[in-house]
Amino acid sequence: MPESTASSARPRRLLLLSVSAGAGHGRAADALCAAAQADFGAQTLHLDVMDYVPGAFRKLYTDFYLRLVDKFPALWAQLYRITDKTPPDAMPARLRRAIERLNARSLLGAIADFAPDVIICTHFLPAELLAREQTLARLTCPVHVQVTDFDLHALWVIPRLAGYFAASDEVAARMRARGLPAERIHVSGIPIMPAFAQVPDRQTCAAAAGLDASRPIVLLMGGGAGVGALDEAAEGLLRLDLDFQLVALAGRNEAMLERLQRIAAQHPQRLFPQGFTRTIERLMGCADFAIGKPGGLTTSECLALGLPLIVFAPIPGQEERNCDYLLEHGAGLKAVDAVALEYRVRALLAEPQRLARMRDNARRLGRPHAAHQVLQQVFAPT
Repeated sequence: MPESTASSARPRRLLLLSVSAGAGHGRAADALCAAAQADFGAQTLHLDVMDYVPGAFRKLYTDFYLRLVDKFPALWAQLYRITDKTPPDAMPARLRRAIERLNARSLLGAIADFAPDVIICTHFLPAELLAREQTLARLTCPVHVQVTDFDLHALWVIPRLAGYFAASDEVAARMRARGLPAERIHVSGIPIMPAFAQVPDRQTCAAAAGLDASRPIVLLMGGGAGVGALDEAAEGLLRLDLDFQLVALAGRNEAMLERLQRIAAQHPQRLFPQGFTRTIERLMGCADFAIGKPGGLTTSECLALGLPLIVFAPIPGQEERNCDYLLEHGAGLKAVDAVALEYRVRALLAEPQRLARMRDNARRLGRPHAAHQVLQQVFAPT
């Protein structure tokens, strides 16, 4: 654990604001909470903005988003590009912010009740809301924003915040290019839980999951919501004439878990389905490589543990940029369809030296102490 260098004058009440549109924003906030309590002795509170908005708005912002990226990725790609190019003073952007303000009024009351010394937002929505509150002199504590992808969308570019935390040097350069002040931009990585700070023992983790550590282990992930056709991918991989164990994570998707369990009954000791887990680092720790969607948090967790990722069906926009980051640095591969996925799996299992190089590349990119580095800056005396 890194040693804290914050002074005794650091803020003691830290508020984390996230949005449950996908699991990553909340996981980043949880990581910051854990580090703030363990390393800095701070009092923390993590609020999901969606708990403070009307049900219809929440359904639109979360459920509709997940359905859109899963069933209509091409439409999402268009929306991503359009909103990235829309000027902040354009009518659509002003209307969107007005709707968000109307639907999040009760959030401001919860913030006032906690009376934070400092706020970190892991989603742009609360950062936008609070920037306006500061402009109107209704909020005086510093507000920071943590970007949770290896890309920068225009919605994250919010002027006059106290600090901006970037996943990589390139994201920081994009922040500067969009006019954010260089002295407030910090390259921290994306906050992940302390459990990812050290690689778990493969033998121990494999035994706990009922796996054979002497045989190759492949981890198939669908994200916290279990998005994607995991059952189809699993069936295709199990048809390969290769000896490996496939651990398939269905997240909170109970219907998908049931389908995977039916497939596993036909492939004993080859397919190991699991639902949502809070100890995914132990499964990552015993895997040779992973297959999944490159969300910012998943990508950061894999890198911290030196786990290569075969990217399968990335969400257009942010996940494509995360995929590019892995490919550029030799820490991942991309499979554009099921045939490509099976080809990549076969290749990695047949080329242990290549896999070892990818593991080394991933470790070099990993930033397991990102949360601590963010908080060192946030809690630094002024």
